[in-house]
Amino acid sequence: MKLLHTADWHLGKIVNYVHMTEDQRSILQQFIQIVKEEKPDAILIAGDLYDRSIPPKQAVELLNDTLITLINDFQIPVLAISGNHDSPDRLQFGSELFRKQGLFLDTKLKKERQPVTLYDEHGPVHFHLIPYIEPAEVAYVFEDNEIKSHHQAANKLVQDIQNRFDMKERHVWIGHAFLAGGMESESEERLSMIGGSPYVDANLYKDFHYVALGHLHQPQRVTREWVRYSGSILKYSFSEVNHQKSVTIVEMDEAGNNEIQQIPLTPQRDFEVIEGYFEELLAGGAAENPENYLHIRLLDDGQLVDPMGKLRQIYPNILHLERRKSMTNPHLDELNQMKERQKLSHDQLFASFYEDIKGSQLPDARRELIEKAVHHIKEKERGQ
Repeated sequence: MKLLHTADWHLGKIVNYVHMTEDQRSILQQFIQIVKEEKPDAILIAGDLYDRSIPPKQAVELLNDTLITLINDFQIPVLAISGNHDSPDRLQFGSELFRKQGLFLDTKLKKERQPVTLYDEHGPVHFHLIPYIEPAEVAYVFEDNEIKSHHQAANKLVQDIQNRFDMKERHVWIGHAFLAGGMESESEERLSMIGGSPYVDANLYKDFHYVALGHLHQPQRVTREWVRYSGSILKYSFSEVNHQKSVTIVEMDEAGNNEIQQIPLTPQRDFEVIEGYFEELLAGGAAENPENYLHIRLLDDGQLVDPMGKLRQIYPNILHLERRKSMTNPHLDELNQMKERQKLSHDQLFASFYEDIKGSQLPDARRELIEKAVHHIKEKERGQ
């Protein structure tokens, strides 16, 4: 059976006040061409179809057009789940009706749920669609208050599958999670850590024949060749500048062994970091493509008049402009501190702010209140 694995489309994404919808439309046209050439038996989309719970109209139309092409025109079943950026309630609308057309979209956890089973000449392949879920949701469904972390939640779900199904048959897990050992980037929203770690141990999935993951934006395997993130379809921050975006083709034989291939995606406008002196940059040619989305570092020490306005005449899609600091510059430490703060979670940022203002550490009781408040806001944004 031939599978095409993709994830993290983030339709409706805005990067530095720039709407990415036309770039996404272009890359999805390329994606459709790959589907046309590869002719997979199923397409797996491992979450974060949209970038936020209430996506803009253009993003909804783009997803609708893409799914119509895949299902109606190509007649290829699409197996998709909601991610941490999607609204489970909104994506769930009409899902039972869509299943009859070949769109299998799971957004809510159900007890005694059944996999989507597809057949090839060797027999069945069972696809377990596991949407992004908080540990508390798993604890509620399975009536197990001991479940506090994402790992414990995933372990419960895996055990449930192992107890109810013959794992000697071929099984595929489609999930949206953060596996320990995975390489992250700045554009991924950190998963909640209330009561425990956001990480899941990849060894949980040893009995599955392929694990199709979403959430991390860099294409990668984690511990095993068949435990994989397909990565996002586009770069969504300059921390991804060195990523090669792709989709993953999986050819599974009768024993569940896989041949895996990554097919690259080429955007019409790439993300690029360039640096140089102002006059040299004005001469043009510093970027591989002047239409690329650029982060520019200026090496000049002196005063410059309207550098952004002048540079945008040559490079219209500058997203960030900065003066590169000398190693002897007294503000270097402040810059490094700012970069470190960007890596902190929401509750860690608040704790740091509290220490700056009060001059003492945030008490455990108040830390717990902040974590719950952040968790509540995230759930509200996801439409739960």
